[in-house]
Amino acid sequence: MALIHCGIHYWREAQRSAVVVPHMVGAAAGILLLVGLWTPVVGTLVAVVEISIALSSAGDPWTPVLLATLGATLAMIGPGAWSIDARLFGRKQFEIPER
Repeated sequence: MALIHCGIHYWREAQRSAVVVPHMVGAAAGILLLVGLWTPVVGTLVAVVEISIALSSAGDPWTPVLLATLGATLAMIGPGAWSIDARLFGRKQFEIPER
């Protein structure tokens, strides 16, 4: 939801298209993460876009850094049980081998 909120905020406030494009990509990725579609790919995309926003903006970088961390975490964890990815590809469960 924070990605969508930031995308809408910058879309309404920004006058240059170079500033709006990364935030709109983040908002679209936020929608895909919300429904759980292509979670590992979109999580990686969020991490890359938010790091680029943090490095290019002159303001407070901590919100994009937090969103990048959450995107990378979702990319590593994968989709949830109720996501579209789980319905399409099945839920992956890892078992620890016994010694």
